[in-house]
Order: sequence, then C-alpha cells, then structure tokens
Amino acid sequence: MRARRTPDDETDEPRSTGLRPSRRAALVGGGGLLAGVGLAGGFAAGRAVADDSTGDDPTVFDLHGTHQPGIVTPVQDRLHFAAFDVTTESRDELVEMLREWTKAADRLMHGDSAGPIGPTSGDYRTPPDDTGEAIGLPPSRLTLTFGFGPGLFTDADGVDRFGLADRRPALLEPLPHFPEDALDPERSNGDLCIQACADDPQVAVHAIRNLARIGFGTVRMRWSQLGFGKTSSTTTGEETPRNLFGFKDGTMNITADEDAELDEHVWVGPDDDPDAGWLVGGSYLAVRRINMRIETWDRQPLGAQEEFIGRTKGGGAPLSGGTEHSQPDFDMKGSTGPVMPEDSHVRLVHPSHNGGSRILRRGYNFVDGSTALGDLDAGLFFLAYVRDPDRQFIPMQNAMAKNDAMMEYLKFTGSALFAVPPGTRKGEYIGQALFT
Repeated sequence: MRARRTPDDETDEPRSTGLRPSRRAALVGGGGLLAGVGLAGGFAAGRAVADDSTGDDPTVFDLHGTHQPGIVTPVQDRLHFAAFDVTTESRDELVEMLREWTKAADRLMHGDSAGPIGPTSGDYRTPPDDTGEAIGLPPSRLTLTFGFGPGLFTDADGVDRFGLADRRPALLEPLPHFPEDALDPERSNGDLCIQACADDPQVAVHAIRNLARIGFGTVRMRWSQLGFGKTSSTTTGEETPRNLFGFKDGTMNITADEDAELDEHVWVGPDDDPDAGWLVGGSYLAVRRINMRIETWDRQPLGAQEEFIGRTKGGGAPLSGGTEHSQPDFDMKGSTGPVMPEDSHVRLVHPSHNGGSRILRRGYNFVDGSTALGDLDAGLFFLAYVRDPDRQFIPMQNAMAKNDAMMEYLKFTGSALFAVPPGTRKGEYIGQALFT
C-alpha cells in the first residue's frame, strides 16, 4: 500500500487502498450514518461600501441585468432559502407583491432598508417598513434570486388560479420521487422561492424576513433553510470548498466564467419551449435537502471514505492521481479493481457518464441542531441551476440513487423544482414577462 499523503499535498498519486469494509457491517457496528451553495444612520455604512465597490471585486451586486443575480455571481458564505405558497386568488395582488418585492430587493442589495422610510423613522402609530436587525451592517454581497414553482401555474387540483396555465414551461413539473427519498412534505415544493445569499447571515435573514413581511396576506412561507460554508466554487481556479464529510465535491461543475458552457447547460434558450418564451435567459433550480449520516461516516476508515467519494480527502485529487482539477482516469486499474471504484460518487456524476451534461451548483452546508437520537441534523442543501432538468439533473440523481456507494450515508429530506425567470431591466418587476 502506498504511503498516505498529508492534507497539504498538492499532488496525489494514484491510489487503491482495498480497505473498504462492509458498509452494512459498519452501520450495525458503528452505532449510529452528495455531491459529484436607522434609515439615515444605520444603513449609511452599507451605502458607503456600495460606493466603494468595483466591477472586479464587487461588494454590492446589481439586481438588474440579463440574468438574475445569485446564479453566476461569486458564491457567498451564507444562505437563507425560503419557499412560499401563494394564498391570494387575485392575480393583481400577486403582481403588486412582485412589484414591491422588486423594489425592496433592489434596496436591500444596496445595503438600504427594505422600505423608503426605514426601521426607526416614520409614523409612531404604524409598523416600520424595515425590521431593523441589519442596521449598521454592510451589504455583504447580498444577492436575491426568485423562482416560480409548478403550483403558481396550476394548483394541486389543476385549477388555473392566475391565468398562467398556458404559459407553464413543459419541464416545470415536481421532481420525481427518487429511490431512497424520505421527503418531508413540510420541507418540499412551493409556489415561489427566494434564494438569499450573503457573507453575513444576518443580512440574508433580514432580507427574507422583510420580503416575507411585505408578502403578508399574499403569500405564506411554506419552508425555509439556513446554510453556511459554501460547498461550491463559481470561478475557475478557485479551490473547491468542503462538505460536512470533509471532502471537496462538485469540482467538475460549471463555473461563472465558462460562457459557452453556461449557454449550453444553464440558460434557457429561445427555441427550448415555445409556450414559455418568458423564461428565455432564465434557468431551472433543482433543490434537494440532503441529510448526512455524520456519525456513521465518521466511523469509516479514511481509505473507505476516499473510495466512496473517488477523491483524496487531503488535496481533493481523483484517486487516479493529479491535482484537484485533474480529470479522473476511469480506466486505470488497481490491485482489486478500478482505481476509481465503479460505485464511487465522482464516477457516477461525472459528465462522461451522464451524456456530457453539466450543472451549475451553489450548495451550502447546514446544521439544524440534533435529532431525538442525539445525532446531528446536518447535511448539504443542494442547489443546482440547469437548462433542462429532464436531461441533466434527473438522470444524474437517478444514477446516484441506484448505484452511489455514498447513498448509505445520505437521506434526502426535501425536494423542489423552480423556474427562475431571467433578470429584470430597470423599471420592470421580477418575472414581468410571465404576466404580460
């Protein structure tokens, strides 16, 4: 057996440990266990940062543009994701809320209050138009990304509540129930979603809280998720962050500077769906809440962990050798079989085994306390942007569910698919093309 390398190694030699034990035995004996993210005073600090921003290293992102922010903008450290059910039956009320959300989102992303008055001014007899917990905090690279779920077009009974049924994208269907799914309906689906990412968790939470407040009486929050520790990179050359298993994952996913790849795999094209022209320039967002069986994983030998993943834990290189961004050699033979195991995660989700399909990923780690059994309620909140969920995300997820060695250490507890409209121009509201 080759000498084990250290986490500081920059290059990893091909490795085949042959140390993987029976996972089932480990589950029994171990006891307890994804991937291929004051109006005038208080908010002045935020505006100052905005004034200092540069195009090369922005601390303030623009809401307006060809595409929505929060997809190819550099991934931040924190997430607050929220899904909503629409409670009104009035199309006009829904559109008016989207107008107000757009105004508030623009203000929040510039480090301003959610409303024009702010948290500490205005009429003492009425609630402030901002909740105030972000007073004094900078914009923290806040991005807000909005999506529409299948239920916005037709409800569970097939009723066209808002006259949008004939504009529903053909690919916007609830994600199928994959093998090994143990979905919590209270953590799945939704008519609308908002992905808030920022470098300060309080800024992200403040944004979602105020947008939910603005939507009171029109929408009701269905479920939400906090995330920390981005698990993906969005720029070529950036080191891939680690998930809660301690591994780098998603290294082969699309980065923001791969324009041709983004056009091919992420942005909806003009010929994709004639009935959904409003979505051109947008994308589809696949959401999966993945609990990790941390305690069982932690009892696995290092060699077994690396064979489950197909990468070294130290440098993150494929087991076939190289560095983090080296292409795996799936034909390389080891002493007990392929160096890259047939059921390793990297092999199963690699584009070469999925018809060349790639995804743009912005996942985050999460820890929601502990379970009644004393285990961590923790895992990966997986967010993937794709042009065609039927050809990209769904086949990849099925391959994982059926053959991935990591599945014994994962439990899928939440799932949703949203159509993410293109960016808005100044003067427009989010998703305006859908309603006009």
